[in-house]
Amino acid sequence: MANKNNENRKMSVNEAGRKGGETTSEKHDREFYQEIGQKGGETTSEEHDKEFYQDIGQKGGETTSKEHDKEFYKDIGQKGGESRSNQNNNSS
Repeated sequence: MANKNNENRKMSVNEAGRKGGETTSEKHDREFYQEIGQKGGETTSEEHDKEFYQDIGQKGGETTSKEHDKEFYKDIGQKGGESRSNQNNNSS
């Protein structure tokens, strides 16, 4: 027998979104998500100009600099250098 409290309880927006996301992920594979990501990126690039991307890049950079210290930048610089070095070694 179902609990009356559960019958009258409305689902929150977060809960509905989570359940919908889980159902969608069960029905679709990686290729599906790559395709919708590609379409979204193309649409965004058609609807926005260079200034839009400069603005969001600026905001992202400012936020990142507020949230991270010099050690963070040192680490990502090191990783980037290593990755670049590995790419160069593999293409030789």
